[in-house]
Amino acid sequence: MGKSLLILGAQWGDEGKGKITNYFSTKADVVVRYQGGNNAGHTIVFDGKKYALRLLPSGIFDENICCVMGNGMVINPRALIEELEEIKKAGFSTHHLFISDRSHVLFDHHIELDRLNEEHLKDKKIGTTKKGIGPCYTDKTSRIGMRMCDFISDEFPNLYKELLERKNQEITFLGGTPIDYESTVKEYMILAQKISPMVCDTIALLKEARKQNKNILFEGAQGALLDIDFGSYPYVTSSSLTSGGALSGSGIGLHGIDEVLGIVKAYQTRVGEGAFPSELHNEIGDYIREKGHEYGTVTHRPRRIGYLDLVALKYSIQVNGITAICLTLLDVLQGLDELKICTSYTYKNKILNTLPASNQVFKECIPNYVTLEGFKEDISQVKSFDELPLQAQKYIEFIEKEVETPIVLFSVGPDKYQTIVRKEIF
Repeated sequence: MGKSLLILGAQWGDEGKGKITNYFSTKADVVVRYQGGNNAGHTIVFDGKKYALRLLPSGIFDENICCVMGNGMVINPRALIEELEEIKKAGFSTHHLFISDRSHVLFDHHIELDRLNEEHLKDKKIGTTKKGIGPCYTDKTSRIGMRMCDFISDEFPNLYKELLERKNQEITFLGGTPIDYESTVKEYMILAQKISPMVCDTIALLKEARKQNKNILFEGAQGALLDIDFGSYPYVTSSSLTSGGALSGSGIGLHGIDEVLGIVKAYQTRVGEGAFPSELHNEIGDYIREKGHEYGTVTHRPRRIGYLDLVALKYSIQVNGITAICLTLLDVLQGLDELKICTSYTYKNKILNTLPASNQVFKECIPNYVTLEGFKEDISQVKSFDELPLQAQKYIEFIEKEVETPIVLFSVGPDKYQTIVRKEIF
């Protein structure tokens, strides 16, 4: 029987999902991206080369893997073609990419509305990447969006004209410059011709893959704490990042996923606005940021840094049904005298052991820490758990015990071969 594995970020994103998905993709027949757009990038390093992906599934580098962009995604056609061209220039084939005919198309007017909305919010801005993701999902939910099946159809010019007239009214109201129909429709028709051969019924494709006992890998972008329902609202993204989103964003069905692997950074990072109880505003945070190269793949913005937060992790495990953990970037903590881990919050003299729904309450939470001894040794070349310094072993074991979920693998460097497996799950 074929197996299915869902890999998702268990924090606020940037956990190293791309690398781990690429690692497991060697065992997969199908890799599925089920939500988000080109707002979330991930970097993959192998054979000494670095590749930045934004829309494409991580299995794109192996032409024997069927790569699927699911119905839960919002796809910028221009960004997609640019990324495909980059992959081709690097010497890789892209004929094995399949795009859901039910996915939504992200247009220039979505990007412009994203920018205008953020400016309008001023000091209450969400901190989006201004890639148009939110406005595109808004149109989807409002039932006025355009799906890929219509984008590649003969009816596209008329459908786009009607849609753009409506969206230009919103742009004008917010003080922006209307988008010209004649110039954009011609470009989009050219892009549609390029994309059309890749568009198909991916729900039927996945059904057939299950029938043939294929190994299927599902990958999400960003992290569960940015989920539209379960994240620190309103400072979240606009799509479903949790395991539930993998079902609705791919059409695989309730029993289509066997294991849920949560990717957890050995410390905590966040991009944009929102509460962050364990955030560091000192030289330790600066040290981790520089050592871990914590700058956005897409935006290049410096990421906010903090100690590992187990309250948030336990919550993520709960809402995602995480069955196993991969701990990434453990090597970044090398050189610190001590390693602190947040195990609870204090809010107005009350101990909290889960994430509060209220952003205002969350902002006022004070982290309570357990302090462990740090390690100085270089761990980038270790090949097993036993080769780790004792302090690093204790760090891993403490996390496992607290969250009651096994850490089945951990990484000690950016290359996919610097991934140590403690237990096989796929």
